[in-house]
Amino acid sequence: MSIQGTEEVHVIPNSERNPGVPLETSWFDQIAVNTPAAERRAATLTSRRTVKKEWQAAWLVNAVRCMDLTTLAGDDTPERVRRLCAKARKPIADHIMADLGLRELHAGAVCVYPAMVGTAVKALEGTGVPVASVATGFPAGLMPLNLRLAEILYAVDHGAHEIDIVITRAHVLDGNWQALYDEVSEMREACGQAHMKAILATGDLKTLRNIYKASMVAMQAGADFIKTSTGKEGVNATLPVSLVMVRALRDYGDRTGHRVGFKPAGGMKTAKDALAWQILMKEELGNDWLKPDLFRLGASSMLGDIERQLEHHVTGRYAASSRHAIA
Repeated sequence: MSIQGTEEVHVIPNSERNPGVPLETSWFDQIAVNTPAAERRAATLTSRRTVKKEWQAAWLVNAVRCMDLTTLAGDDTPERVRRLCAKARKPIADHIMADLGLRELHAGAVCVYPAMVGTAVKALEGTGVPVASVATGFPAGLMPLNLRLAEILYAVDHGAHEIDIVITRAHVLDGNWQALYDEVSEMREACGQAHMKAILATGDLKTLRNIYKASMVAMQAGADFIKTSTGKEGVNATLPVSLVMVRALRDYGDRTGHRVGFKPAGGMKTAKDALAWQILMKEELGNDWLKPDLFRLGASSMLGDIERQLEHHVTGRYAASSRHAIA
């Protein structure tokens, strides 16, 4: 069975960098966010657009190629990282791939701690799957700036293609936009040729206005992606928060002509979630933001349910979840 509208897919590294612009607080200092309206818009996204049968399968396959498979546990080992890399190289079982009419598919990236970057780079050599590393004192970011920059340099020196940095939340809560801009700019410089994803930790920022402002400052400072969460906050990715962030993306693009990517992370576990966030991107930003160079899903646990749904699509039967282990 071939999926209508689905072609052989490849991860293409984001070749378009966001050079950033000087800090311009007038772009956001008077911004107002209608929270009830944002919540209503987010709630109606999935009810206004539905995808069924082979089209749903195609959207789920697309979610896989946009997924950052991640292991950020205190008991990570090189062997666990190698298993995750093997899953990134071949995220869907061979018999499902054959029934879908797909020859090749891999994840968007593998994301690990800096100490595991070398292991991941070696395991993914020649596959085209980039290695991302969290850095800058993930997840809290409460380290001296020189140590956070050193962590970026360490990860880049060991081969990381992408760096997921965390911002100082206090700068947002205090409205100290110059300090936030300067910090993110220095991190961007330390990343060199590696693409930088700025994690805003939106669950800690209190208001949607703060989230919009932090998004805009991070992009002005040169972030190539903005990312919702570390996955360690009490509240992680939600559709209303994501809606505000992608509106900021759109506004920044309209002002500068530069395209910035988006990565929701944390709290997303099901194939239904994968569909919901793709619908958001299509509705708000268009088809270009359904590709891995501008959209990533930070939700490794979601992959097991996606694979289970795809097996149901091709066989008509649901497999036990244990058949689709992540790593």
